[in-house]
Amino acid sequence: MKKQLIGGWLIFSLFISCMASAQTGKVSDNLSLKSIILGSDRKYAIYLPADYETSQRSYPVLYLLHGGGDDQTGWVQFGEIQYILEKNIAEGKATPMIVVMPDANTGRRGYSNDAKGEWKYEDFFFQEFMPFIEKTYRIKAEKRFRAISGLSMGGDGTFTYALHHPELFSSACPLSAGTGPLSKEDAETRFKKANISVTAGELDAFYKRQSVLELVNNIPDDQKKAVRWYIDCGDDDFLFEGNSLVHIAMRKKEIPHEFRIRDGGHNWTYWRKSLPSVLEFISDAFHQY
Repeated sequence: MKKQLIGGWLIFSLFISCMASAQTGKVSDNLSLKSIILGSDRKYAIYLPADYETSQRSYPVLYLLHGGGDDQTGWVQFGEIQYILEKNIAEGKATPMIVVMPDANTGRRGYSNDAKGEWKYEDFFFQEFMPFIEKTYRIKAEKRFRAISGLSMGGDGTFTYALHHPELFSSACPLSAGTGPLSKEDAETRFKKANISVTAGELDAFYKRQSVLELVNNIPDDQKKAVRWYIDCGDDDFLFEGNSLVHIAMRKKEIPHEFRIRDGGHNWTYWRKSLPSVLEFISDAFHQY
C-alpha cells in the first residue's frame, strides 16, 4: 500500500510539473482605447506572461511596432511573438515581459505627427497610449524596464521615438527600418510625390523631427549613451542604405550601438529570425547584475 501511495504521489507530482511547464502567456489582439487626440478608438494587441493572472508582480515592457500594411495583429500572426518569446524565456535567453503592439494603420498610416499638424499619432502614443497601458497593466514604469522595437515603418518609429524621448527607453531595436528623409531635398520630393503642399517652415520642421540622420547628428554629447541601440537590416533590403548611413553617423558621433547585417530581405522570414536576438538584447537591460 505504501509503495502504491508513493507511486501515486510521484505520478501526481509529475502531472503538476508538466501542467506548470505547459503554462503559456495570453495574447489579446483586438483591444482598444478612445483617443481624444486622434478622435477615434485605437486598437492594440498585448501579450501577458504566463504567470500574469496568478501573481501580483509587475513586469518590464516592450513596445513592438508593426510595419506599413500591417496592423496590431502583425507581430502576433506573422511574427509569432508568443511562441518565440516563450521559447526564449524557457531557454533562459529572455526575461518574462509584457509586449504591447499598437495599431498605426487606421485613419492614416504611420507613427509620426504629420507636417500639417492634422494627424498627431506620436502625440497620441506618448500622451494617451503609453500612460493608458502603464496604468491598466502591471508594468514597471521606469526607463530601465521599458524597451521599443519595430520593423520597417515600425523601425522608423523606433528610431524617432527613442531619439525624441531617450529618457523613456533603455533599449531601442529598429529592424529593417525606415530612416525618414535622408536630406531636406528628399523630404521635399516625398511631399511632392504624395501631392501634399507644405510651407518652407513645415518642411524644415518635419525634416528636423523625422530624419533619423539629422537627429543622430544633433544628439548632445551627454545623451550619446542614453539608449542601448541594436540595429538590424538584411543585405538585400531596399532600406539597407539608410540603415548603413545611420550606422556610419553613429560611429562618427561615437554613439555606442550594435549593427547587424545578415543575409536576407524585407520579409517576415528575416524578422522572425531577428526577434530572438532583440529579446535577448533588451533582457540584458532588464536584468540585475
